[in-house]
Amino acid sequence: MTRPQDKTVLVVDDEPNVRQYLAQILLDAGFNVVQAGDGGAAMEIIKENPPDFISLDLVMPRKSGHKLLYELKKDRKLAQIPVLIVTAHAQDEMGESDLKDIMDNRVLSGPGVYLEKPVKPLSYVRAVQRALGLEETPEDQDRISLQEELQKVLPDAEPHALRRALEALKKQGQGQ
Repeated sequence: MTRPQDKTVLVVDDEPNVRQYLAQILLDAGFNVVQAGDGGAAMEIIKENPPDFISLDLVMPRKSGHKLLYELKKDRKLAQIPVLIVTAHAQDEMGESDLKDIMDNRVLSGPGVYLEKPVKPLSYVRAVQRALGLEETPEDQDRISLQEELQKVLPDAEPHALRRALEALKKQGQGQ
């Protein structure tokens, strides 16, 4: 059975905080992750050591995700790498025409070929797993659901309550 640990995902996004967030979601799900800040850096990584999957921002400086996709599709071997577009610009003038071009010309097709930012961790991991033919384990579901729940409650949590919870978790980890 293929597991996430056996798969490498290339996360391509020009925003370092978004790139790190997406990478961490995938690392938490057990994937190996490589990162690139634009399409040019991504292509260098892909040519040197092709990943099993690419998470691709659409709008980036230097080389956009749109241009990278067309380059990948020109190479028979690289065209086989599944790609998920993760963009904040699916509905605006910056990315809408690129996304429409990609869909209309069947550069990518099918359900789950793009997600709009901000992405939910569970949706993101499921899209990657589905594209790679991986099954989601109950442990994966629990861990990712807990992460989503924490993201919702942490901003409004009182600091003293967080400290108590953190101390309790530390004690539990030390076996006390």
